[in-house]
Amino acid sequence: MKVLITGGCGFIGSAVIRHVLETTDARVVNVDCLTYAANPASLADWADDPRYAFEPVDIRDAAALARVFSEHDPDAVMHLAAESHVDRSIDGPAAFIDTNVVGTYQLLEAARAHWKGMTPDRQAAFRFHHVSTDEVFGTLGPTGLFTEETAYAPNSPYSASKAGSDHLVRAWHHTYGLPVVASNCSNNYGPRQFPEKLIPLMILNGLDGTPLPVYGRGENVRDWLHVEDHARALWTILTKGRVGESYNVGGDSERRNLEVVETICDTLDALRPADQPRRDLITFVTDRPGHDFRYAIDATRIKRELGWAPVHDFTSGIRQTIEWYLDNEAWWQPLRAGVYAGQRLGVSK
Repeated sequence: MKVLITGGCGFIGSAVIRHVLETTDARVVNVDCLTYAANPASLADWADDPRYAFEPVDIRDAAALARVFSEHDPDAVMHLAAESHVDRSIDGPAAFIDTNVVGTYQLLEAARAHWKGMTPDRQAAFRFHHVSTDEVFGTLGPTGLFTEETAYAPNSPYSASKAGSDHLVRAWHHTYGLPVVASNCSNNYGPRQFPEKLIPLMILNGLDGTPLPVYGRGENVRDWLHVEDHARALWTILTKGRVGESYNVGGDSERRNLEVVETICDTLDALRPADQPRRDLITFVTDRPGHDFRYAIDATRIKRELGWAPVHDFTSGIRQTIEWYLDNEAWWQPLRAGVYAGQRLGVSK
């Protein structure tokens, strides 16, 4: 089997590629245009493997996509390429519409043309797996969970762009018959995450002894999913999921943002003691515009139908993540020094 994976140099995409190459005999074609958040170093161990190919292609480029499909002849597509940071989408929504909506359209059309040219047996086995987010469902109150039947209610430019791409994938299945599966995940964390996101930002600021900015009072709640659990889930959905179905993927690990930051502080203090407790560095800042209060996933369907369940609990997973950043400064230091130094994003009012 050969699978084309978009966004494979990103956080989740690289985790999926490592999982596939380490645990299966499948071949991988990584399509990634290497935006600021991509890091080929995340796949350095596989760069010369004969089962791995890299194509530095933008998913908005129809001609380049057609060439990639023609030359590599994949049996499946896993679509992870996306602009993904809510704060950046507030300041610059155009890039999110361009990549997440227009780029998904171009990829769907390239995949559809490729699929139509396959033999009937290969057509039946072909899958287009679209990877999305729980943020398309909007916000929850203190109780309740997102299910696959929850109505869409995106509240940020990022989540609106992902909702648009979700609807395109659904339409290409129902209108053209393209065999698709879809998934919506909760907040990911783990090794090799770009340092603009909450957990790596808090880890690296804590190491530097600089302020730990927490939006509002830190009361917003997220369900945290270890990226390695997510990678297993995505491969399971691609290979076992029902055509036309969507699957929610969550980590069963709800935490208030402040609780997450405090856990990072305490773990850093234990692993790398400093002159003052890291909790003293916590600084409450003006909340993100339109900040969703709570996300929480009901992952019953994927557990019941496909036999997947997370193996990382948050307590052990966050410690493993922190230890990885402590041990792999060579991975994150160039990013911190050259691409993103920890400044606040998304300050538009």
